[in-house]
Order: sequence, then C-alpha cells, then structure tokens
Amino acid sequence: MKQREVPAWVGVVPFAAYTVVFLGVPVVAVVLGSFVDPATGAFTLDNFGIATSGVYLRGFGSSIGLSLVTALVPGVLGLVLALAVRASPSLRLKRAVATASGVFANFGGVPLAFLFVATLGSTGLVVELVKAVGVDLYGAGFSLYSFWGVAIVYGYFQIPLMVLVITPALEGLRPNWREAADNLGATPVQYWRHVGLPVLAPAVLGCMLLLFGSAFSAYATTSALTSGSLALTPIQIGSFLNGNVLSGQENVGRALGVGMIVVVGVLMALYALLQRRVSRWLQ
Repeated sequence: MKQREVPAWVGVVPFAAYTVVFLGVPVVAVVLGSFVDPATGAFTLDNFGIATSGVYLRGFGSSIGLSLVTALVPGVLGLVLALAVRASPSLRLKRAVATASGVFANFGGVPLAFLFVATLGSTGLVVELVKAVGVDLYGAGFSLYSFWGVAIVYGYFQIPLMVLVITPALEGLRPNWREAADNLGATPVQYWRHVGLPVLAPAVLGCMLLLFGSAFSAYATTSALTSGSLALTPIQIGSFLNGNVLSGQENVGRALGVGMIVVVGVLMALYALLQRRVSRWLQ
C-alpha cells in the first residue's frame, strides 16, 4: 500500500498559528486602537499628534540615539572579538566564547540592573575602589542612571549578541581567498581592505540592524535601572500599560506602539535585503 505524502505546508501550520495569535492579533489591536478616540469611540488622528510631540517625541529621539550608540560601539567591539576568536586554533576557546555569548546575550531585566547598580551605582564596588585612589566618577559627572550609563549596561548583552550573529558570516570567509591574496603579495591590511571587509560589510550592517532593534525594544533593564526617569519610548508605553495616563489619552500608548512597529518594520526590511546579499557568500 502506497503511503500518502504529507503536504509540505503542513509543517508550517503550527508556526503560522502561533504567529497569528501572539503577533498578528496584538499588532492589529494596537493599530486599530491607535486611531480611536477613547472618549467617543470615533476615528481620530489626535493620538498620533500627541505621540509625535513634546516628551513623547523626545522619547523617540532618545530611544533611536541610544539604539544607534549601542548598535555601533558594541557592534564594532563584538566584531573584533569574533575575529580574534576565529583566528585562534583552540576549539575549546571557540566553544567557550560561543556558550558564554549565548548566556550573556540573554541576561537582562532586573538581575542585570542589580548587577550594575552593585558595580557602578553611586556606592557601587568599582566606584568605591576608584574613589579610594582619588578618582570620583560621580563627582566628574558620570551617572549609571543617565543616557550613557544605560548605554554601558546595554553593551553587556549587545557585544555577545554581536559575536553570536556575526560568527556564521565569518565562517563564510573562505581560506582560499586569503591564500590567493597571499600568493599575489597582498598584505593582511590589503586583504581585509579589498576582500574581507567588502564581503563582510552587508553581514556586519545586518547584524548592527539587529542590535539596533534589540536596544530599541529593550524595556525591563532600563525600567528597573532608572525607574522610568529616562525618556525612552518603551518606558513611556509601559507607563500607559500601568495606568499612568491622562484622561483622554488612553490610546496614545497604542500610537507610540505603532511608531515602534514602523521603525522595527523598516529595520527588518533592510535586514532582509542585506541577508540576500550575505547568503551568496555563505553558500
């Protein structure tokens, strides 16, 4: 008896159902709610007018600025670390770095905030140690609870995340390219300038886009660290969810959410375009 073949699309059904229920339905609800006047239930654009002015506009600016900083700097540092690990002949080192990066990249929220408060807070261990040798970090203007303090905290998980996502692209650099460059008399600098970096550029840019999205949507760590004192869009949306809202502005939080969806959507579109180019070198 001939066995019936199962259509290929059957395997996609569970994932599609999960996506629709836990992503599609909430997105539709947020988008529709952002155009509703909570007082009358009528269509309105006032929610977007409020969401793109005043403190909410500054929140978008701060969120985008913080995401850019924590995508570029940790992206470069993560790339350098990944290149150094790849150059090592030790398989144990590579496995250890990959394992540690997987742990650190997923460590966040209240535990990460407590870790940095205990280390770089106003009475943290490192702050007290450097104060003992005559360096007063907080007296010099540094604060863990400021824009740059949060950027340092984000680097804790952004750097290992960059290591994880850029490693497959580094493995796509074929050894025979380096050998051909050496045979033609190219120096290491010339190889990276004319071969390595041009090949890696789309992958590096794509990974930095992922870092940008990761920082742009981060909430728990910053909320626990700053108690909402830093104007960031995810924190502002969290305030709406917690009921801290003026009368008649209940749906402004949804309008802020739509703004974040648009930004992330643009990032994903750019990432998909870059991945098409990267896939040619990884085959």
